[in-house]
Amino acid sequence: MNSSSPLRLLQFVPEPLPTFRADVAVLFGKYLPRLGVACHLVGPSNGKDAASAADGQVTRSPYHGSRLRRELAYLALCVRLLWRADKHNCDVIQVRDMAAIGLLAMLWARLKGIPFVYWMSFLMCDGRIGNARAQLQNGGGVRAYLVLWKGLAERWLLNRVVLPGASHVFVQSAAMLELMAAQGIARDKLSAVPMGVDTEVLGPHGVVARRLPGWDGLPVIAYLGTLDRPRCPHVLIDALLRVQRLHPAARLLLIGDASNRGDLDALLAYAAAAGVGASVHVTGWMAAREAWPLLAGADLAVSYVPRGALLDISSPTKILEYLALALPCVGNDNPDQMAVLDASQAGWLTASAVPDLADGMLRILADGAAARARAALGPAYIEQHRSYRVIAQQVASRYSQLVRGTVPAVPAERAS
Repeated sequence: MNSSSPLRLLQFVPEPLPTFRADVAVLFGKYLPRLGVACHLVGPSNGKDAASAADGQVTRSPYHGSRLRRELAYLALCVRLLWRADKHNCDVIQVRDMAAIGLLAMLWARLKGIPFVYWMSFLMCDGRIGNARAQLQNGGGVRAYLVLWKGLAERWLLNRVVLPGASHVFVQSAAMLELMAAQGIARDKLSAVPMGVDTEVLGPHGVVARRLPGWDGLPVIAYLGTLDRPRCPHVLIDALLRVQRLHPAARLLLIGDASNRGDLDALLAYAAAAGVGASVHVTGWMAAREAWPLLAGADLAVSYVPRGALLDISSPTKILEYLALALPCVGNDNPDQMAVLDASQAGWLTASAVPDLADGMLRILADGAAARARAALGPAYIEQHRSYRVIAQQVASRYSQLVRGTVPAVPAERAS
């Protein structure tokens, strides 16, 4: 292969396409193609939007009303594209968060002499096992047992066959890398790729802040992200109650939604029962271009991530977006958040208990000018360490080392 030709990546993902996940759409659709990594992204259809990508190619399986038919259609598509892949048209085969398809791709890649890479963004099998066991404790039936057995089988397959057999494994965080190394995966084939921010979206003039109608002049606390029950968003309500002891007019802006409508209804009912229902507003899912002006209009933002085996190895995005916007922010002691806040010195790190989170918010509200001055350190840190421009350079280097044994040169105008 000519060293100047694009590196051709065939990647299979579980997310319905197009996706809002930045580590899929932005990293592989926007930044890596600039560095000579041409990504063919393969996933199921979301049944709504037409597939598109700024660069590269996107292939989606047909959408069906039946979940089983959707999964079979996607499996058929994976088999068909793998069958066509060889060293003449593909340099790397990569699978994200799918154990069974990972095995299939690994075997085919080995047969064709193509490097196989596994991308692990979350402990999917452990999450499935935990959910199934929780359902069984609450009286779940046959389906819960089937999900549990599937999770156990896939975890064995992933840890014993797919990961050891991969040429390289990308993981979500430094904590996940340590976990994989402790499970016997060689460190020299592990790379941590944390979440980042598409700083180009900010533009040369930043983001124009805006507030909800009627919220001008009120203390506004923002949160960006999922409101699913396992993320314990009720903690934000409890913290708001404490803040309102000193700032009765304080409002909580929740920019996001829950995957399950029941989780959102339960959260709103919790707020109403606590007497702060009128102080809480949920926007629903929003693209970054819509969400960031609302974030920028807040007095502060909070990134709360429950502690536990699954989420301790995560790489939260919300804290990065707060820093990129120079927004005063509070983050609890999730390992990746701890590292970011310690290195940037641009936010307030607290323990995970409600009183600690509330105290961090109150410190910001007590001196807004000082809080903004401290938050002003955030954008430079993100641009240098957690922008997708920088992350893409690191990932492209790993691919090049894997395929060519070299590190690609970054064009001068993009290296700065």
